[in-house]
Amino acid sequence: MEESDKNTKSISKKQYWRTLIIIILCSLTWIYLFPKDKDLNTNSQKTERKFPIMGTFATTVIYGKPELTQKASDKVRDIFILVERTCNIFDPKSEIFKLNKTAYARPFKCSPLLWNIFNSSRRAYDISDGAFDVSARPLMQLWGFYRKRGDTLPTEEEVKKAKEKTGLKKIIFNDKNHTVKFSVPGMSIDFGGIAKGIAVQIATKKIQKMGIKHAVVDLGGNMYCLGSPPAPKKSYTIGVRDPLAKDKICGKLSLRNQAVATSGNYERYVTIKGHHYTHIMNPKTGKPVEDMLSVSVLTNNAGDSDFLSTAVFIQGVEFAKLLCQANPNTGVFIVRRNPKDKSKTETIKVGNIK
Repeated sequence: MEESDKNTKSISKKQYWRTLIIIILCSLTWIYLFPKDKDLNTNSQKTERKFPIMGTFATTVIYGKPELTQKASDKVRDIFILVERTCNIFDPKSEIFKLNKTAYARPFKCSPLLWNIFNSSRRAYDISDGAFDVSARPLMQLWGFYRKRGDTLPTEEEVKKAKEKTGLKKIIFNDKNHTVKFSVPGMSIDFGGIAKGIAVQIATKKIQKMGIKHAVVDLGGNMYCLGSPPAPKKSYTIGVRDPLAKDKICGKLSLRNQAVATSGNYERYVTIKGHHYTHIMNPKTGKPVEDMLSVSVLTNNAGDSDFLSTAVFIQGVEFAKLLCQANPNTGVFIVRRNPKDKSKTETIKVGNIK
């Protein structure tokens, strides 16, 4: 009887240790495959902040340890303020204002941030075959997007003269000295289609280095979704606004460690002789784009999403297809007027759209 008890106790110990090892291994596997649950539930807090900046609103939702999320929120705001102070074309104290005023007379020495934005803009110009052009400001001025021109359309001669002042290839870049010089009088720069995306990208990378693994950084619709939301969701769901009905959505996008930006004809526009003209300008024609209503672009980089949404808006569906073929991680969601019946709209999805 005693021998039988010993065997029973011996077997129980083996089963105990075997079971314990299995539990530990399973726990380690779960942590490895699903780190988000641990990150979001252990000493975790959601810090949400909203503030006006760059002519719009910024919203940050950051998950993590309370003391870290507060610091990360502050860091995002500081970066956005710095980008605004650098790129505000209406502020006489901003760097871009000073550049626009003096760059024809003499080369303008750029700060590291401004030079970075210029380099991104040059890359955007090349990728878009000139459709995205930060030097198109004279055309924006002509059409009344900064100051209303009244109820008259620009003449063909006026468009021609404004186009003579645009074109990134007319700008002289000194890559060694980081200087910019205009080769034509009257040229000027507006980073409106790329600065917000770059600000979001810089801010997201910065808070990642601080230890943040889960966050949403949104600047006027230019958004980066870092990591994943709280369980059980595995990705963030973003609604795409219906360009013809502001209180409705026309689609949903699923994001995880991705950026999204939307260009729409409802964002800024002028009405001339009863006709609605979007602020998105085709620099090749010198006129606002017609019939495209909304373009949302998903990429791994917020700066890219920002300028590509404008580029696709201008270049159209075929450009979107080529873009997604060359970049498999990119997705494009397009809303446009039906070419065969302008009274109807159609939705087109290209590339990596979930």
